[in-house]
Amino acid sequence: MPSDVRFPDPSADLSSLAREAMVQRGFAVDFPEAAIDQAESLSEPAQNDNIPDKRHLLWCSIDNDDSRDLDQLTVAEPLDVKSTRVHVAISDVDALVRKGSPIDTHARHNTTSVYTPTIIFPMLPERLSTDLTSLNPHEDRIAVVISYTVGPDGHVNDGAVGRARIRNHAKLAYNGVAAWLDGEGDAPDSIADIAGLSDQLRIQDEAAQRLRMRRYEDGALDLETIEPRAIMDDGRVVQLRRERKNRARALIEDFMIAANGVTARYLETKGMPSIRRVVHSPERWDRLEALAAELGDHLPPVPTPKALADFLSRRRQADPLRFPDLSLAVVKLLGRGEYALTRTQEDDAGHFGLAVRDYVHSTAPNRRYTDLITQRLLKAAIGDARRPYSIQELEALAEHCTRQEDAADKVERQMRKSAAALLLSDRVGQHFDAIVTGAAAKGTWVRIFDPPAEGRLVRGTAGLDVGDRLSVRLVGTDVRQGFIDFEN
Repeated sequence: MPSDVRFPDPSADLSSLAREAMVQRGFAVDFPEAAIDQAESLSEPAQNDNIPDKRHLLWCSIDNDDSRDLDQLTVAEPLDVKSTRVHVAISDVDALVRKGSPIDTHARHNTTSVYTPTIIFPMLPERLSTDLTSLNPHEDRIAVVISYTVGPDGHVNDGAVGRARIRNHAKLAYNGVAAWLDGEGDAPDSIADIAGLSDQLRIQDEAAQRLRMRRYEDGALDLETIEPRAIMDDGRVVQLRRERKNRARALIEDFMIAANGVTARYLETKGMPSIRRVVHSPERWDRLEALAAELGDHLPPVPTPKALADFLSRRRQADPLRFPDLSLAVVKLLGRGEYALTRTQEDDAGHFGLAVRDYVHSTAPNRRYTDLITQRLLKAAIGDARRPYSIQELEALAEHCTRQEDAADKVERQMRKSAAALLLSDRVGQHFDAIVTGAAAKGTWVRIFDPPAEGRLVRGTAGLDVGDRLSVRLVGTDVRQGFIDFEN
């Protein structure tokens, strides 16, 4: 059993553990000197006066409260009472980060930003990702703009891709916007102070709801997993906050999914290959069938997103308390997504969880390398220029990006566990309300509600099954391993 672990400087130790985890997973933790020199040589954002000027539109960003690497802005225009034209502006990172440059070489190796409780390992130097290539408020930028029309039934049509000069008129945060949209709070100052922005956001919200309804009708999975975020204060973990879905998060998610689909189809019409995000039809569908049967429900023998989505909807309504744990089980049985080179529609295996085909990652080039690759392909397609990557390069990059994303997920998950263990390390001996989330020969696992954390039940497991409610006593933590042990 691990002993209670305390560090004299929690912030420094979590940061040190994060660096160790990054190195163990094959990431370059620090930027090479050549990349630093390149970043320091840049004096201003990229500029281009030969592209359309769309700075007058009421562009805004909606992201986390503390986000500084702003990749996309949104704006919407009503066409009539039932259709809306949506525009998504994506930071033109390629304008400053050329293929093969020192910064690009580092980004190509890591392929993603990695977010841990005490330290962020950005894919690009912060001089770019939070400044020169970030779509910061009240600053002019150039962008790749993805446009599409949302019809009355939520279908996306008339997709187009181009470039433009844009300006972020307001930096907004998910929670504040969601509370206002739901009528549970006043409009944030950034909304109230800008004429027309409140109407603009309601237009966006209405279009997003149509998109969402269409996706759910097509079988997109509405999952709810618990991945608590460590809240830091003066270098210490003071809280684990569960990040819940809300209306503003859903708005951005819906717009980005639609934009990624438009991007994939645009590249195909231009004869360009693409790296698409694929989630295959689950090989362990039989286990999903058995899981449904255990809950008194039913899934058909042939995998379909719609059948699984309907099952999840029924379970959310029947047992909301255990739904996050069911969601996690489904995620594990679906298997991990991967990046795959696609040359034609026939090559595309689709994204089972989103119930879509034609899906790339294109909307976060400051923090995902696949999005930067896609951006370069898009710009070549827009300008009828030569393709920037060979087929062999794209195939190798798809495999590499898949491996690195999996590794990044493992680092972030490990550090979330370590942060939870650190928060609880001085509460050994205390009792918590809990629910059993796993019961098998290899062990019994419980999730406590406050703070939201999961650990192993090391004593008192007899007769327990998934879903049982109980009171547990914390008996030990291991911050380095991220272990939390309870007894019944």
